[in-house]
Amino acid sequence: MSMRSGRRRLELSLSIVVFVVFVLGWEGAVRLFGIPAIIIPSPTAVMRALAGGIQSGELITHFWVTFAEVLLGFVLGAGCGFVIGVLVGLFPLLERTVYPYVVAFQTLPKVAIAPIIVIWFGYGMTSKVVITATIAFFPVLANTIVGLRAVPREQVELMVAFTASRWQIFLMARLPQALPYVFVGLDVAIVLSVIGAIVGEFVGAQAGLGYLILQRNFNMDMAGVFAILIILSLMGIGLHLLVNAIQRRVVFWIDSAHDKVMGA
Repeated sequence: MSMRSGRRRLELSLSIVVFVVFVLGWEGAVRLFGIPAIIIPSPTAVMRALAGGIQSGELITHFWVTFAEVLLGFVLGAGCGFVIGVLVGLFPLLERTVYPYVVAFQTLPKVAIAPIIVIWFGYGMTSKVVITATIAFFPVLANTIVGLRAVPREQVELMVAFTASRWQIFLMARLPQALPYVFVGLDVAIVLSVIGAIVGEFVGAQAGLGYLILQRNFNMDMAGVFAILIILSLMGIGLHLLVNAIQRRVVFWIDSAHDKVMGA
């Protein structure tokens, strides 16, 4: 455990060093080459815009709108993806009859269908949630199907030999095997959900960080745009870490096996 904690401290220190070097290099390049703020603002200008937006409450208000859209869309898309993935993974007939249409829908550019969704559901939060759900849906669906099929055939045959029902096989063999794959899909989906919410707000919105980006772009406030991008990045990182923390709680045997290997 001491070796592992030491390695984590080293990785954290290196990450901080890389960040500091990047910011200092960015600031130095802007000042040295006299780059106009309308092209690339300096980190100090971005921090001033970020602090001003937080103090005025504008960024916080729009943050909560986008955050709600991300969470609701993620829950809706991930939930539908998991349920349909389980059905497709357990019933081969559905894979041959339904799954091709799901893949065909996934190939449609979401930017292209986002205006249609806005027309159907309006300029409020509902359309953004639906757009986010369509983006979060497929990663969970695909990883659920792969995970359910990853269970060793011998294990399933042994449970069948002991007269286990389909439901018992699913709960005791397929689902535990699929959970690591499902969480990989959830991790991808939660990050993509942030993109989905912003895409929806770009198409048509009355509030949200994407709506605010469009306003500041129109006003050529690049420092303000960069400040919002920082908030979106922090949102994505925070949600990513949250999913990873839940995964360590639920799929605890993966970390245990990793610790044993590292200890060996």
